[in-house]
Amino acid sequence: MNWRSELIWIELVIGSRKTSQFCWAFLLLLGSLGFLLVGTSSYLGSNLIALFPSQQILFFPQGIVMSFYGIAGLFLSSYLWCTIFWNIGNGFDLFDRKEGRVCIFRWGFPGKNRRILLRFLMKDIQSIRIKLKKGIYTRPVLYLEIRELGLIPVTRTDANFTPREMEQKAAELAYFLRVPIEVF
Repeated sequence: MNWRSELIWIELVIGSRKTSQFCWAFLLLLGSLGFLLVGTSSYLGSNLIALFPSQQILFFPQGIVMSFYGIAGLFLSSYLWCTIFWNIGNGFDLFDRKEGRVCIFRWGFPGKNRRILLRFLMKDIQSIRIKLKKGIYTRPVLYLEIRELGLIPVTRTDANFTPREMEQKAAELAYFLRVPIEVF
């Protein structure tokens, strides 16, 4: 949900509470519990899971390795559930032409710096920059180039925008802020 007028642009940024994040956390939890149950059943010598007879899996080395994978998966799953619960990355971008200020807010991990708030003047924005993030999937990321602060990302790095959609968004924001666009 975004809101725009001639003088104010508010864009909400979705955090970790996405369907894909819930699915990955749930699947990782189930898989790690399965590994842990198989490792435990091989140690006890009894069938805790009907699909795997305990006589087929020796505790050393298969049972130990499966227990290790189960414990590691539980740690990763609990990390994902914590990011979902705390809604890491959620926030908003506020561009106010009337007062000439910009406010970028995000929620972080609990602690002293849980609230991430950046405030600066519009006249300090030098340009809108589109960079292509290299990796397995090359994707465009939108940045604000701020005098004395450098580059500040405006879009999430995991946002699945096509290059055309990112160019459109950059053009609208550059037009609103009256700054040039740079592509790198």
